[in-house]
Amino acid sequence: MNPRQLAALAALACVAALPAQAGQSFDAIKAKGFVQCAVNTGLAGFSFADSSGKWTGLDVDLCKAIAAAMFGDAEKVKFTPTTAQQRFVALQSGEVDVITRNATQTLLRDTSLGFNFAGINFYDGQGFMVPTKSGIKSAKELGGATICVQPGTTTELNLADYFRRNKMTFKPVLIEKLDELLQAFAAGRCDSYTTDASGLAAARAGQLSGKGDYTILPERISKEPLGPMVRHGDDQWLDLVKYVLDGMIEAEELGVLGAVGAAAEVAVEPRMQLTSEIPLLDEYLGARFRFAGARLLEQVLARPRLQSPESCAQRRRG
Repeated sequence: MNPRQLAALAALACVAALPAQAGQSFDAIKAKGFVQCAVNTGLAGFSFADSSGKWTGLDVDLCKAIAAAMFGDAEKVKFTPTTAQQRFVALQSGEVDVITRNATQTLLRDTSLGFNFAGINFYDGQGFMVPTKSGIKSAKELGGATICVQPGTTTELNLADYFRRNKMTFKPVLIEKLDELLQAFAAGRCDSYTTDASGLAAARAGQLSGKGDYTILPERISKEPLGPMVRHGDDQWLDLVKYVLDGMIEAEELGVLGAVGAAAEVAVEPRMQLTSEIPLLDEYLGARFRFAGARLLEQVLARPRLQSPESCAQRRRG
């Protein structure tokens, strides 16, 4: 049984318990016959389309698992690639049913934008990447630097806070589309590129591969809990997405994917607390992602587990 199937089983009990007329989003998705997911425009390991248009990654498989729970068919999905600024508008307008792309969970996104968070599938932290030839070894050496960053993100706000806190200046280069931003960075328009550490490693292994040597600096300047989001107002739809995610976490914990290889390495600060309970971690974010400051995954597993999925049965009893 693969993780999507187990996730579907974990969620089907919740679905079966729903009334004949569920919430507005749930009923509308059921009626149209597929789940529309907002994904990244291209982030290796999370959501990435190959030359044939086939999508793969952690966030893609979460979307497919939701479809498996809803329809019994993991292929009843459609993907909407979105930039950081487009993703929230797409969810608010109803263009998409759920954001499964990497998105940080914050109080303002809940209260001001009207979103519910269904859980966390990746703990991250913001970092910096520089050309290796620059000789820069620490973010504290970036005073006066030009920094490439995507607008409309927590990344942009964290960047300003970090430089203000450390009494340094910087010049932002704001580019919305990731491919264009990385092209600017590779061309030397920026001294550094900042985003979540997972995104830095994905870019280095993907779009920047063969375009020079790059170093991910050791500092992590924020905590970024990433996970799926849905609109306020439909508890049944929120329940389904939540328990699908819980099912995938539990599938990983039970070893459905097999033991995580000893050679698998991830980029992680102690406070990021990546664990094998993150769905499909080894498949999509394993040994080929050589992050800065990498440590053996089992050293991280020795820490107390953050992910503890709640079952539908527990909720009914509770």
